[in-house]
Amino acid sequence: MDYELKNVGEAAVLVVFGHSISPHIQRKIQSLAEYTEAHPFEGFEECVASYTGLTVYYNPWKVFEASPDKRPGDTIKERMAAYIRSAEMTEPASPRQVEIPVCYGGVYGPDLAYVAEYHHMTEEEVVKIHTAPEYLVYMLGFCPGFPYMGGMDTRIATPRRASPRLAIPAGSIGIAGEQTGGYPLSTPGGWQLIGRTPVDMFRPDNQEEPTLLRAGDHVHFRAVTEEEYRKIRGEKS
Repeated sequence: MDYELKNVGEAAVLVVFGHSISPHIQRKIQSLAEYTEAHPFEGFEECVASYTGLTVYYNPWKVFEASPDKRPGDTIKERMAAYIRSAEMTEPASPRQVEIPVCYGGVYGPDLAYVAEYHHMTEEEVVKIHTAPEYLVYMLGFCPGFPYMGGMDTRIATPRRASPRLAIPAGSIGIAGEQTGGYPLSTPGGWQLIGRTPVDMFRPDNQEEPTLLRAGDHVHFRAVTEEEYRKIRGEKS
């Protein structure tokens, strides 16, 4: 397995598996993350996945106490090299399948009309194309629980807005280039907003699963009416 190990400051090691975005690389990252979390070493804190690698955070003092004859960074590099070999021989867990309801267009997706016009389609065609694939969550970033997903049909790939919005409603589903994703919190952003989910994507009170999605999940979007959206949210019509 080809990889590169890099120290990131004094408390993290980055494992790089390549320099392109691909499901193959993502599976390597996911397998290593699962193996590391199932076999935490002394001083292990957490793993964070990116498009092309996995950053492993650790407590350098605890690592040094366990292996005082080496620098903590070197100890963790050796440990991760061993974990990579073990993870390669371990059957990865089946990905979670997550369905996300989305109300498209109108006040929930103010840029749906623009995306349709940009591609010389109807809004209904854009929604049909967007809800057809099974998306892969490559990583979470930008803000808590924001999923960067691959697998979107290139027929609806659309550039970001020239001028970002200062505040985007939580739950908004958008397109940026060939990616799709969702805003768990109300934040600034420049993605083209085509809909909104009534499901909370960030749940800080849930200590076990504070985010709806995690890296490696497979996601399917399901179109719902405004009435269904309000019902799921518990809002009165």
